[in-house]
Amino acid sequence: MLWLEALSYVVTILGFPAAIFVILREERLRRKNEMSELHRHLSEEYDNFLRLVMDNSDLLLMSRMSLPEPVSDEQRERTEIIFRMLVSLFEKAFIILYTDDLQGDAKRQWLSWKDDMIEWCHREDFRASLPALLEGEDDAFRQYLMSLAETQAAPHAT
Repeated sequence: MLWLEALSYVVTILGFPAAIFVILREERLRRKNEMSELHRHLSEEYDNFLRLVMDNSDLLLMSRMSLPEPVSDEQRERTEIIFRMLVSLFEKAFIILYTDDLQGDAKRQWLSWKDDMIEWCHREDFRASLPALLEGEDDAFRQYLMSLAETQAAPHAT
């Protein structure tokens, strides 16, 4: 009987910390999987957005140049709608993925979105539309995107 009591103490002493370790590890893996799934979903949304851009190739949205004048009202409206969809997608990515202390996979995922934002901010018409597009959006996101747009406008100013 004494050895059973001693064994119960060993199980309690070793088992409790081991259980805590396993629970914490599983929770960390669950969060990592959730973030990966969210990133995958956002990436699919961006792929669908790029298909929309391709379907509207007459707007020349993948070039760094704005659509040359004269631009019809219909082209201007389609461009604005597409820019609104893009800003909405960027805001979702910002809210879900961005924090000030990103590391590892989370940092790599965010930097991919930041690259996309910078690429779009090269377009003068996108930058010019941002103040109106960002009305009512998350303040931190608005400030972040506007700062990216300002840095992209600087090399173009002569």
